[in-house]
Amino acid sequence: MDHGTRGELISALTEAIGSVTAAHPLRVAIDGPPAAGKTTLADELAVVLRAQARDVIRAGIDDFLFPRAQRYRRGRYSAESCYFDAHDHAALRRVLLDPLGPGGDRRFQHAVYDRDTDAPASPPAATAPANAVLLFDGVFLLRPELIDRWDLSIFVSVPFERTVDRARERGTAPAGSAAGTAEIERSWRDRYIPSQRLYFATVRPAERADIIVHNDRLQRPSWEIRPR
Repeated sequence: MDHGTRGELISALTEAIGSVTAAHPLRVAIDGPPAAGKTTLADELAVVLRAQARDVIRAGIDDFLFPRAQRYRRGRYSAESCYFDAHDHAALRRVLLDPLGPGGDRRFQHAVYDRDTDAPASPPAATAPANAVLLFDGVFLLRPELIDRWDLSIFVSVPFERTVDRARERGTAPAGSAAGTAEIERSWRDRYIPSQRLYFATVRPAERADIIVHNDRLQRPSWEIRPR
């Protein structure tokens, strides 16, 4: 286990990404509970990689949601609905992960859902260079439907109680919606934390990830890079 500053963490992760060789764009999963700091970490890595002249594709699981009617069909505060009904994994594989993977044509779309309109989206396709890096952040990324699509996986670990505190501080629920304190509390207690417990029990993501980042102390993180 390594400990250090935020900058040392980013340097270590950038080096780990650079050490993976592939004949296609590198697909990096940044997994972890809501409010663990996944998006911030992905954005920090993107800045450094772009400064190294790597072409970076940034995308996240919130751009691959099903519309609200489907993802809340078992109830707004259902953990099972959060885990089983929220994300369009088939579309994620079809338009992004598989085109960037072995044998893919590198023609990809970064989203299939528009959160502002709660409707399907179809942004123009782009073509990635062979040495591009996809930094993809989100929840449940190491589940069986997706795990074999990643070339490197990072799990951002934060105690569940700390994620609740961060959500209160932000005043937002996942998918970027503004929320009052009572709604945030209920969303975390009834939906998000139980769905993560389900994920941990069935998938054991922290055991599957290539890299674990302990992110409860943002400026003094610790991390473990496992042999591939």
